[in-house]
Amino acid sequence: MRAPLVTVPQNTAAGIGFVLVGMAAISVNDVLIKALSGGYPLHQMVFIRSAIGILFSLMLVQMEGGFGILRTRNPGLHLMRGGLVVISNLTYFAALAVIPLAEATALFFVAPLMITLLSIPLLGEKVGPLRLAAVTVGFAGVVLMMRPWDSDTQVSRFILFLPVISALTYALNQILTRRLGATTRASAMAVYIQGIFIVVSLLFYAVAGDGRFAVGVENGSLQFLLRAWVWPEGTDRWLFLGLGLNSAIIGFSLAQAYRLADAAVVAPFEYIGLPLAIFWGWVIWGEVPAPVVWAGSALILGSGLFVFIRERMQSRRVAATPVQGRQ
Repeated sequence: MRAPLVTVPQNTAAGIGFVLVGMAAISVNDVLIKALSGGYPLHQMVFIRSAIGILFSLMLVQMEGGFGILRTRNPGLHLMRGGLVVISNLTYFAALAVIPLAEATALFFVAPLMITLLSIPLLGEKVGPLRLAAVTVGFAGVVLMMRPWDSDTQVSRFILFLPVISALTYALNQILTRRLGATTRASAMAVYIQGIFIVVSLLFYAVAGDGRFAVGVENGSLQFLLRAWVWPEGTDRWLFLGLGLNSAIIGFSLAQAYRLADAAVVAPFEYIGLPLAIFWGWVIWGEVPAPVVWAGSALILGSGLFVFIRERMQSRRVAATPVQGRQ
């Protein structure tokens, strides 16, 4: 039998706790991004939040062992992981500037399903038929919320496809997180990500920071990507500070979650972001989801709860089984 690819001590409860904290921070992050998207370019927002976030992340590095933990034997894999996160963020936020928060979130939430399925061939994790069935039910809920049969859409199919691209790159990123977590602390991985965001956003600024490519562009997503930099004023400064703090919380929490627990177990709990997105969209922008959104949300949350209960039952069964020796 092939040996496991990673050997990280498992703590399912802690992994789930960290992913819930991370998703709560992501929901607040999405609200702040959407609120600021009408006046600032995406790459400026990414730069400011990452510059602030890396300071918080470095504090966490000190708490987890000092700057020595930033040394790595896998710089190429960390660079690849950072590139995937950058693509995931850019595509998702470009869509978020145009479509409702709940809709963008629903489209993005094919990601946990992709993580669960990709964890089988890429991580060697075992996902039983009942959990696979639950994932299928969750996927049906996502499809229901996307309403593919409705041709009367107000945005282009390309914009609607952006969160799906984001989901795929995010799923691959979390698979890499699980592999790299065997030798790298969560705070160090958060610092790497923030650093890559800073470099990419500065490159965007060098090329398009003056807004010359946004002239005459009518597409809302492209305007968000190409708009000129504007110095934040008034309450916007506090919103950017919130973005930076959230960035550090998200990077640390999600990296820690996928270090401590199997990806197939942790991933479904990212669906807590779906009801949060519905709530914020309703409270702030008056976006009232259609009945199919509520139905799809129930299927998705129900599948995640089933996966959790199933994992707990299996853990108790394994713990109660006498050790027979290696077969």
